[in-house]
Amino acid sequence: MKHKVKSIRPFIGAKNYDISRSFYRDLGFEEVILSPDMSLFKSGSLAFYLQDAYVKEWIENTMIFMEVDNTQEFYDGLKSLDLSSKYKEVKLTPIREESWGRECFLHDPSGVLWHFGEFFTL
Repeated sequence: MKHKVKSIRPFIGAKNYDISRSFYRDLGFEEVILSPDMSLFKSGSLAFYLQDAYVKEWIENTMIFMEVDNTQEFYDGLKSLDLSSKYKEVKLTPIREESWGRECFLHDPSGVLWHFGEFFTL
């Protein structure tokens, strides 16, 4: 079967929907409100859905990897936002180098773990 994929848009939940919406706008995503309990957050041609739904086991086991051009520059940008001062649950973890590339981590206000990284070229 051949695929003609145009996008993949994960659904993530929020412990506090309004706080999470504010967090993702602060992170630089553009919000498109779809309904009172769901928004689409976009960055370029990439997007995800944020919904006003919280299941602890689901949220705390959600991980999203977003590939960036330069992990160091992206990490420095995240640090400059100082999101953990505005959102007490947010945690930024420094860059880690692996055999495949490098990445840093950011927990959102609900516990979703974002990986921001780049792959080494072979």
